Amino acid sequence: MMLVPRSPSASPMSLRALMCRGLMSALCTTLASSRLLLAAVVLLAAPVAAQADAWPSKPIRFIVPYPPGGPLDGIARILGEHMKEGLGQTVIVDNKPGAGGNIGADIAAKSVPDGYTIVMGAVATHAINPSLFSKMPYDAVKDFAPVTLVATVPNVLVMNSANASKLGINSVSDLVKYAKAHPGRLNYGSGGNGSAGHLAGELFKSMAKVSLVHIPYSGAAPAQLGLLAGQTDLMFDNLASAAQNIRAGKLKPLAVTTSSRAATMQNLPTMSEAGAGYGLKDFDINTWFGVLAPAGTPPVIVSRLNTELGKALRSPDVRERMLKLGAEPSPSTPEQFVALIQRELKKYATVVKASGAKVD
Repeated sequence: MMLVPRSPSASPMSLRALMCRGLMSALCTTLASSRLLLAAVVLLAAPVAAQADAWPSKPIRFIVPYPPGGPLDGIARILGEHMKEGLGQTVIVDNKPGAGGNIGADIAAKSVPDGYTIVMGAVATHAINPSLFSKMPYDAVKDFAPVTLVATVPNVLVMNSANASKLGINSVSDLVKYAKAHPGRLNYGSGGNGSAGHLAGELFKSMAKVSLVHIPYSGAAPAQLGLLAGQTDLMFDNLASAAQNIRAGKLKPLAVTTSSRAATMQNLPTMSEAGAGYGLKDFDINTWFGVLAPAGTPPVIVSRLNTELGKALRSPDVRERMLKLGAEPSPSTPEQFVALIQRELKKYATVVKASGAKVD
């Protein structure tokens, strides 16, 4: 048998040395790759961090998805004034009404998530419309970064004062008794099919087991004018918009629709108090609105917005001005606002389905 001489380089010691050198080389390559990856992550994150640190460096666009002059518009302008002090930048209110608030909300959802666009979302845009409209241009949860709840506004059941007096209706119990004795005789106006007032009326009908005829108008303001003119018998109106005519004696309030009494009308019972014996014990509907940013807005910017809006909402001046509009300041954390939206989406999905309302 021929013996092949072993090369010195192939000695066990040399093989171990080669293996060690190979492992060390691979380890160094891995470490180098890791350092490069970390450097890349840092470089990619740097613009976002720098952007957040420099924010805000220009005016902020505050979209209100409703016409000028309403409660949401007025409160957005009040908040904008106070935010300017804390942020050092002008807050420009931009009204983008249409499609029940969907147009303005959609513009905000599709805006660059850099903190320079925010929107005043509401119970309609983020709780009712997703069940009411057959097709929605945005996802009420996934397309937004909630910042804070701004306010809750009780709805109020009101009647034309002269008509209420003529029919002898002075309370919720009187109303239910009359409606049961005269099925279909009473009607109620609302801002349109699927509006908060319409859904409140449908919930009232189903819980009290009464028959009322729904008269839809092209907005809450025309509906209130119809009530004042005696064209309709009653209405579930926003307390902020009904308050002036209530104080003037033109509208007779029977109850607020929330679970607790309104801060501005403590003597007015809740629907659950006034109608406890008529199936209305758990009646609870209100109007709420809050500030949201487009999904993907840096958390540090969302946090800063939450802080500045919270300061504004807790200031005595803002609170007084909002209460005059019938709105109760209700600042929250972003997490609390997310939870509210999710609860309300479920609630109104049930109410809308029961009402049969649909917008194509």
